Amino acid sequence: MRSRWGEGRATRPWQHAFAGVESPAGDAFRIAIVADTHSQPHVRLDEHLERYAPHAILHAGDIGHRDVLDRLARHATLHAVRGNIDARDHDLPDSLLLDLSAPAGRRLRVLLMHIAVNGPRLRADAHRLAKAHGAELVVCGHSHVPFIGADRQIAVFNPGSVGPRRFSLPIVFGTLTFNQSGGRLAHVDCETGAPWSPP
Repeated sequence: MRSRWGEGRATRPWQHAFAGVESPAGDAFRIAIVADTHSQPHVRLDEHLERYAPHAILHAGDIGHRDVLDRLARHATLHAVRGNIDARDHDLPDSLLLDLSAPAGRRLRVLLMHIAVNGPRLRADAHRLAKAHGAELVVCGHSHVPFIGADRQIAVFNPGSVGPRRFSLPIVFGTLTFNQSGGRLAHVDCETGAPWSPP
């Protein structure tokens, strides 16, 4: 059964929250990752999510209108944090730790937050939080710039933005495929549905 976005959320602002996410038995765990929808997800996002068929969706903040979360939750279990434009959404946490469990006991701890990097490096607060809780991957939004990298032995992923275009930046979302062999991060062009990589 797919949970609604509000379940298990922090009830006060400036809190952290925790969730466990189990993969289907014997299957690669597919996670779609979006950010910076700003009330206007791309018109083809639902089409691409339907095709990708994620087991879970992460939203890295700057949601905008809350209908966006209801729309995403129709596709899969949804986990979201609030961004700087979501200041009134006190039922959403500022950061969320997720334990992803794949078949054969493989686990990955993910820290989901909105603002986590300065350029390619983790901000001090994000790095401290990730290290304190043993997160191997930090997922963030805010810049609208799609990014895959690592800083001080912690993987960093920004899915880019699926909301209104900013400057000449692409409109993309992210995917995480996770199984007993490990994880693979990628970007998908929301306009074409094709894999996206920097030019």
